[in-house]
Amino acid sequence: MKLEMRNIVKAFGTNLVLKNVDFSLQGGEICALLGENGAGKSTLMNILGGVLPNDSGDIIIDGEKVHFLKPADSIHAGIGFIHQELNLVNDLMIYENMFIGRELKTRRGFLDIEQMCKETQEVFKRMDIDLNPKTMVRDLDASYKQIVEIARALMMNASIIIMDEPTTSLTDPEIDRVFEMMRNLQKQNVGIVFISHKLKEVMQVCTRYTVLRDGNMVALGDVKDVTIDELAKYMVGHDVRTEALQHDRSTGNVVLRVESLESNAQFRDISFSVKQGEVLGITGLLGDGRSELFHTIFGFSHKKYSGNIFIEEKPVKITSTMQALKLGIGYVPRNRKENGIIKDMNIIENGSIVTWPKLLKLGLIDHIRQNEEFYAQVDRLKIKMGKATDLIGSLSGGNQQKIVLAKWLSANPKVLILDNPTQGVDVGAKEEIYDIILKLADLGIAIIVLSSEAHEIIRTCDRALVMYHGQIMGELVGQQMNEQDIMRLATGGSLNETGGKDDERRSEE
Repeated sequence: MKLEMRNIVKAFGTNLVLKNVDFSLQGGEICALLGENGAGKSTLMNILGGVLPNDSGDIIIDGEKVHFLKPADSIHAGIGFIHQELNLVNDLMIYENMFIGRELKTRRGFLDIEQMCKETQEVFKRMDIDLNPKTMVRDLDASYKQIVEIARALMMNASIIIMDEPTTSLTDPEIDRVFEMMRNLQKQNVGIVFISHKLKEVMQVCTRYTVLRDGNMVALGDVKDVTIDELAKYMVGHDVRTEALQHDRSTGNVVLRVESLESNAQFRDISFSVKQGEVLGITGLLGDGRSELFHTIFGFSHKKYSGNIFIEEKPVKITSTMQALKLGIGYVPRNRKENGIIKDMNIIENGSIVTWPKLLKLGLIDHIRQNEEFYAQVDRLKIKMGKATDLIGSLSGGNQQKIVLAKWLSANPKVLILDNPTQGVDVGAKEEIYDIILKLADLGIAIIVLSSEAHEIIRTCDRALVMYHGQIMGELVGQQMNEQDIMRLATGGSLNETGGKDDERRSEE
């Protein structure tokens, strides 16, 4: 199949979102569609998926103009759209999800389970994967859920598959599995549109790229002819910083200290401290236990723990998130869409919900104070938004993440834990969030950054603890932090005499 989108224009009121955009794709290509949040990527793909009508321009498939009035038209034309929020029902089996809404029946009118399982198995065989069609979807990890979505699109005879941020919530092994699947589909002449902010992944799996900026198509070409830095520059319109961002700042007293913390083999013998004005990184690989550790410290985990937690050198036993909040601990969770925002609430409600208890006045929220505190954070974080009463979903991913930050900063935390703080945001928004992290540290807040991205830790943190299977394998400081030593510790190794320790000696000399 050959797809062409020519001179696509789309406006929402007076806001012109797409300005005569061209896009093309052929079978057997994996084309990255890149751009900052708000650049027009999702709008363009929603037009292709029949979710939105274009104001003008043409969609041409195999030389013929087509008009999509609804998603079913797009599906019928051979286009499958896999959205970032997977549309699977966890309480149904795989084959039931594959045929939901179009179930096969026997001549007597009963569900033809055998035939549905057989056809599901045939698609899996084509994809070269081994899955039992009767497996419950809730028992699958995130990568296999993505694969089931892909299989469902293929079952509907999709020749082009749109994948919107497919790796946002996946671990490295799960990402590798999805990429392997994409390459298998490429060999079968399926065309794939890959929407992602992760430029390393683009370089790894894509053959072509198209970049949108402010509703305009600004660059396209073969991935082999471009660098990550060049792609980032196309996206934001200027060079993107890559240097380390730490700077000298005075640190104060120890704010949080833990001694010999342990819980149900999720983590064991954990001891560390963090000072006022310090940025401490915690990193590792799948199963390292860092999220479970900080869920316990924040009172989110109901599992018993042993060991000691000290806030400003006073021993505490944290059993609830409300207690942690009162002690001065804030926690920005990973996976913003599932854990950080409430989709049915508006922007100001999302940005102030943490402080509602202290905003109460005679049993009602003091809206004057709520507005004052909220808009102070809007100015502080440079949040771009329309009306505060608009739904949170009206904001770009980067600004949604800033709103999540705002709600915790309004509680004036002494310690702020950031779990994957730049997950699902574009390169420009990442740099803004990095600046915010360093400014908060300058104000004396103790910052703890949990991240799987080594370069994020290296660029923003003063020192890093590397975990492996629930244990801290080592600490890296300043210039000692590099991807090789982080990976060595994250895989259970140690810093040998010719590695990090030599580097340490050289830095001391």
